[in-house]
Amino acid sequence: MAKKRPQTKAGRPQRSDGEIPVVGAREPCPCGSGRRYKACHGRAAAHAVTELVQRPFEGVPGECDWVALRELVPAATVELKLKGGLPEGVPSVTLATVLPMAWPALRRDDGSVLLGLQNDTPSGDISRDLADTLQRALEAAPGTPVQARRAPADGPRMQDLLDAEGAFEPVVHTGFEFWVPDPENAAPDVAASLERANAAAIPTVKLTGVDAAYWCETPDKNHLRWVMPHPEEQLLDALARLHAAGRSSLGEGTRLVGSFRAHGLTVPVWDLPSGVSAEDVEKPAAEFGERLAAALASDAPLTADERRARGGLTNRQVTLS
Repeated sequence: MAKKRPQTKAGRPQRSDGEIPVVGAREPCPCGSGRRYKACHGRAAAHAVTELVQRPFEGVPGECDWVALRELVPAATVELKLKGGLPEGVPSVTLATVLPMAWPALRRDDGSVLLGLQNDTPSGDISRDLADTLQRALEAAPGTPVQARRAPADGPRMQDLLDAEGAFEPVVHTGFEFWVPDPENAAPDVAASLERANAAAIPTVKLTGVDAAYWCETPDKNHLRWVMPHPEEQLLDALARLHAAGRSSLGEGTRLVGSFRAHGLTVPVWDLPSGVSAEDVEKPAAEFGERLAAALASDAPLTADERRARGGLTNRQVTLS
């Protein structure tokens, strides 16, 4: 048998990484390797886009409220402040929990922009996807919804577009009438979407005395869900200290039942009797905040009772994202 001639790549000049253009995933890689782009230089670009960012809203004003509006609050809006101000012809940019028919964004007839937060995103970086959607919405024709797409791996994030000094002040609504200037004369598909959304919305109120705490009403009981910025392990230790000492409740009939983990932050949850309103829990929540601050400051080892309390809280923790 004739010997196979060894293959060589000597005749294939290869480009440096900085010179590699983006081509189709199945096309030959422009570097000259002979492999398809997706198996060569395209792998790094794909990984950069799909890699999960554990804390996507870190560094934006009101990070805890961003998490709450993304995961917990049915209907809310926030006016956004952009670096350098708004482009000409754009009177306002408003972040909204949900938009009609789950649009990622909408450029209204008057040129204003609505940006939807509770949408599935095609990459692992919600912040980059939102920034890409916002940039396209700012340039869209008035009266045009913006569709989802995969954001460029090197595109900006919301941290790059937002004014870091701008206030983030959510307004919680009882329904989704903020979708349209004149709900009574909305298009049939928008009106149908509005009716379905209003029917499914859980009554929710943002507390005024503490940051990022939201009361909600359900048929059987009410709840308080409070997004906190503290490191998870430190917060769980502090909650365990208070729980073991019988100081973790928000008043008679209330109970700290566990927590959510969402976008890199921890969200303790309390069950409240159905008769306890948001107003009723304002003062107890502020008092709990003071107890929590003292517990967070402690670096003493957990006692046996506190370790048991911590284990119970950890076992009842649910990851939302």
